[in-house]
Parts: sequence; C-alpha cells; structure tokens
Amino acid sequence: MEITVYGPLRSATGDKRVSLDFEGGTVREAIEALAAAYPRAEGHLYRPDGTIAPSVRVAVDGESADLDDECPADAGLSVHPAMRGG
Repeated sequence: MEITVYGPLRSATGDKRVSLDFEGGTVREAIEALAAAYPRAEGHLYRPDGTIAPSVRVAVDGESADLDDECPADAGLSVHPAMRGG
C-alpha cells in the first residue's frame, strides 16, 4: 500500500510517501498498521485514550473515507493528521 502523509506526519515517517505492507481490511486497520510501522506517528493520529482522533482525515484512492470503510491492500491512502491550535 502506498500512503501519502501530510503535515507533521512527514517528520514521523521521514517522507511524504511511504510504502506499507497491508493485507487489506478497514481504514482503521490501515491507520493502525501505519502507527505500528512508524511509532512516532501515534501522537499525531491518536487521542490520549487510544482512539483515533476525530480530526484525522483519510482518503482511499482519492475519495474521503470513514474509519470503518473497506481499504484494499493495493489502495492509495492519504492521511491528514489531527490539527491542533485555533
């Protein structure tokens, strides 16, 4: 799976685009796999209680997706991390 990350996630992954071994599943599972592969990304994706932050935005093959939507193994994923400030 090819993942494009935005904002502060780039510092966690080291690049704007990364490849990830993912066998397919839900968007939530893809985010979990991203966080497992890049532990520094957790703080940008998860709330302190361990749930994915509601402001995290994800697109699968260019289409906005919810966490429980299907995410094929060969999909292109875009991840916009939780935003802070105001």
